[in-house]
Amino acid sequence: MTSIRVSLVDVYVLRHSRAGLECLVLRRGAGGRCPGSWEAVHGHIEEGERPWQAAKRELEEETGLAPDRLYNLSRVETFYQHRLDEVAMVPVIVAFVPADAAVRLGPEHDAHEWLAPAEAAARFAWPRERRALEDAVLLLGAGDAGAVEDVLRIC
Repeated sequence: MTSIRVSLVDVYVLRHSRAGLECLVLRRGAGGRCPGSWEAVHGHIEEGERPWQAAKRELEEETGLAPDRLYNLSRVETFYQHRLDEVAMVPVIVAFVPADAAVRLGPEHDAHEWLAPAEAAARFAWPRERRALEDAVLLLGAGDAGAVEDVLRIC
């Protein structure tokens, strides 16, 4: 029987720079899954972790970054993992980092770029990433969640 589980997390990394709002995109390295594809930060939720804790850990592991602010995007993606016969529920988190934060890539990725949201969306391999980034810009593009800050801000 196919299982349904909250097992993965997506993290969209944003910053405000002189150029405006920018989104971090990561290119998958050779030897792993989807080599050469561009993506946001993704990862597995470990035993005992909450999705937002996994988001902070994955952000640090994949980019060396720590968030100034973390937001619940009020969005959950679904992804069927056929090898596991599991429907993964994927909470979507947005991390704001300082404009001058230095990216240190982990072993999964071989390149990164900071792009305007439209450019980042065009680069993403997965349509769900484009849709989530659009929501992130709508809700958080000003740098906070405005009237819904008290509901969406995690830390």
